[in-house]
Amino acid sequence: MPFNNGGMKIGSIILPDKPLILAPMEDVTDGPFRLLCKRFGVDLMFSEFVASEAVIRKIDKTLQKMEIDPSEHPYGIQLYGKEIDAMVESTKIAEQYAPDLIDINFGCPVKKIAMKGAGAGMLRDIPKLLKMTEAVVKATSLPVTVKTRLGWDEDSKNIVHLAEQLQDLGIAALTIHGRTRAQLYTGQADWTLIGEVKNNPRMHIPIIGNGDIDTPQKAKLAFDTYGVDAVMVGRAAIGRPWIFRDMRHYLDTGEILPPQLVREQVVLIREHVEMSKAGRTEVRAVRSMRRFFSVYFKGLPDFRDTRVKLLQAESFDEVNTLLDIIVDRWGDLPAYSSTESIAK
Repeated sequence: MPFNNGGMKIGSIILPDKPLILAPMEDVTDGPFRLLCKRFGVDLMFSEFVASEAVIRKIDKTLQKMEIDPSEHPYGIQLYGKEIDAMVESTKIAEQYAPDLIDINFGCPVKKIAMKGAGAGMLRDIPKLLKMTEAVVKATSLPVTVKTRLGWDEDSKNIVHLAEQLQDLGIAALTIHGRTRAQLYTGQADWTLIGEVKNNPRMHIPIIGNGDIDTPQKAKLAFDTYGVDAVMVGRAAIGRPWIFRDMRHYLDTGEILPPQLVREQVVLIREHVEMSKAGRTEVRAVRSMRRFFSVYFKGLPDFRDTRVKLLQAESFDEVNTLLDIIVDRWGDLPAYSSTESIAK
């Protein structure tokens, strides 16, 4: 059973009851952002997804993605690729970075990855997907987990049977995103099949649900209605890493925390900017923040022009000047609340 003394186990990793997990996201879940999420109570995190071919070619930018701050544990490195040998070799290299587990990405729907047979593209070749999983499991002593989708398209939602097959190969946990590859991120995630996998009497490994978990209420619904062992939060955490604190408080007490004020949000953003400087030039550090600036102030009235200036900033001085303006004009307004659905 996945539970141990009220918590969840992945191999030898023991997580608390109803764990909250940060999804691996390319160009989002870098070190600074992971550390912010950790501060707000996330229970398990992953690297940005890492290309196996780039790992074995020792591409510096790729190897840097696997570097871990000691405070990040428990932590997993997520690998993807289309060649079994490359996945095995990259798994052995990834072990040297001391993660707590290895995760295989069979879920990325991006065209340049999936259409080349990697990520969710592996769902079109289940025998190869299973061979790759078996090879990676045998290549490491670390727990191996898998993240995947319901199927390639509406006509091939094979996740219930696939989950059994993956478990039989020795994976330690399975994350299911409640969409097909064909859906990309459109429409609503279908949690009924995730629940069917979890409630399959053959399954004994932890099942982690993913897709549209963007409020504390939805996190609770996922646990209570579908019985998943953990929930994984992705896009909803971008620009509001405090969502994990809000979710944990609601799961523990049933109470909704009051929203942060914009001035409190700016304090966090300034720290995020400072953290982004490590190992980067000023321009690269500022540009790395743009993905967050685009959503940090979501919903503020008459904010478009200021957002454009933030997205065009090239220096810390420009950013700090704009943040001062934001505090002066909008500081006492509530920041975008994690009690609201990001889909709105």
